[in-house]
Amino acid sequence: MKIDRIEVLVTDLTGRIQRLGSSGPYDTGARGSLLGKPILVRIYADGVVGNGQIRPIAPSHFLPDTGASMLAAIRDIYAPRLIGKSIFDTSAISAMLANSLPGNVQATAAIDHALHDAMGKALGQPVYNLLGGRCYDRIPLEWSVSLGLTPDDMVAECRRAVEEFGVTTLCLKAGHPGGWKYDVANFKAVRKAFGEDVTIGIDPNTGWTVSTSLRVINALRDDRLDYLEQPVAKGDHKGLARIRDAAGGVPIMADESLMTLDDAISLSDKVDVFCIKLYKVGGMHKARQIAAIAEAAHVLVNVGGLAAFSQLEAAAGIHFHTSLHPKKVMPAGEFLFGLGVVGPDPLVPEPTYAIEDGHVRPSSLPGLGVNLDEKAIAYLTLVREVITA
Repeated sequence: MKIDRIEVLVTDLTGRIQRLGSSGPYDTGARGSLLGKPILVRIYADGVVGNGQIRPIAPSHFLPDTGASMLAAIRDIYAPRLIGKSIFDTSAISAMLANSLPGNVQATAAIDHALHDAMGKALGQPVYNLLGGRCYDRIPLEWSVSLGLTPDDMVAECRRAVEEFGVTTLCLKAGHPGGWKYDVANFKAVRKAFGEDVTIGIDPNTGWTVSTSLRVINALRDDRLDYLEQPVAKGDHKGLARIRDAAGGVPIMADESLMTLDDAISLSDKVDVFCIKLYKVGGMHKARQIAAIAEAAHVLVNVGGLAAFSQLEAAAGIHFHTSLHPKKVMPAGEFLFGLGVVGPDPLVPEPTYAIEDGHVRPSSLPGLGVNLDEKAIAYLTLVREVITA
């Protein structure tokens, strides 16, 4: 099935998320602004339409993509080279994308997701069957908790996650401007509020040093820190190894450090968990390769990415997660911000995926299983580009 047309759209959001991490604000932007808005890629091939959506997280401390750069990369470089290609030639397409404009991982992820959606629809199969099959009936979910300036702030958001949505895995943002002792106080308050039945990790998003990380681990010896995600700079692989060696069994997870296959090989003996975010590795094709390296090295996988306001982006994470054996995964899927907890996906008035007692059920519908509302797309489109032969 040959690709005959590609559309690239910037679509508006009807809601807004504003969060805080150690590197600064996370913001989906004001209504009508291009910055922070998702990019929708639609691939047409012999009557099948595959859809993929990624929201660039710029401004970002570790990814260079903006909506404008993604749009230009797809319109000017990638899409013209995809016309005439088979939707099933994912290995050849992945190599072509890497050789024609390397490093634009969020743009390639949107294309990858659209290709997988198209393949699944063409075959009448859910995407997880293209990745290895179904390993879950229900996927447990993880709530990424915005950095709070006070313990009460953190506890309040955690209470919403646990009591309103049944989520039992919490990842607390850290890197408090007042120093590491504030991060410790935040964690202790959350552990006291929710007890031992909730899994609680910390994610400083590169905001600590090795020595700070060890101080925090020691300060929380009696409070059961369940995992520590990316405490130091993305290039400090040796620092991650030093922390792991002194962590006393607390699992150390690589996130910002893990971008490429080379990163996976380098980190395979330095951390316990790989955080695979589809948008930062270029999509499901590359994610499967990184997961294979993790399995060979006895490293667990965490499927990350907030998927803010996006059923499509959440669906890609759900299908990828579904294909991974539960014994190879830790701790839970992070994509719940695409499942309505912060507001609906404006392009999907009848969502396929929703939270059920802290879990989400994979869909057996063809492709990613998401039905877009064409009228909503027309109404909310800010920019539209069409690429043909």
